[in-house]
Amino acid sequence: MKTTVEISDALLEETKKIATREDVTVRTLIEQGLRHVVAQRKQRHGPFRLRKATFNGRGLTGEAQAAGPDRLRELTYEGRGG
Repeated sequence: MKTTVEISDALLEETKKIATREDVTVRTLIEQGLRHVVAQRKQRHGPFRLRKATFNGRGLTGEAQAAGPDRLRELTYEGRGG
């Protein structure tokens, strides 16, 4: 995928020197750097976990208990202009 990013002149010049010395492309160095940062962040934060978001209640009651998805949607938006 192509994208455009702004990199300081000094950093780009240093990157070009390294790329030439190591016989790789600037693109390769940028990808390696991004992969390194992404891997570090994953290690630091661990895998994503959705927090438990429950509440004490009685669940669906009345007509909603037996309603299918379409009727449940109607009941949800009833009186709200939906």
